[in-house]
Amino acid sequence: MSQDCIFCKIVRKEIPTEFIYEDDLVVAFNDINPQAPVHVIIIPKEHYESILSVSAGDDIIGHIHLVANRIVLKLGIAKTGFRLVNNTGRDGNQTVPHLHYHLLGGRELLWPPG
Repeated sequence: MSQDCIFCKIVRKEIPTEFIYEDDLVVAFNDINPQAPVHVIIIPKEHYESILSVSAGDDIIGHIHLVANRIVLKLGIAKTGFRLVNNTGRDGNQTVPHLHYHLLGGRELLWPPG
């Protein structure tokens, strides 16, 4: 874990955050600046700077997708639809250098996103 990474601090519970979901590998919580009625951040507990830091054979991405599935069922947006987004790098608008996914739903999401 990175000492200065805000998401690592959340994982270590140095920043009080109510988790929607937690297991041995990931945590999920509501975004502090929601862009939709449902806007959940899903992060691995282990620090990866981005999706590019995940090595071959590491199943963290697959696990995050399974967790997203559980969350959309729990929050009741599976039938109406949702978006699962990973931003990577400056041009991808990754604002926190820790692998994370945005799970958005609860309203019609327009395309293209931006």
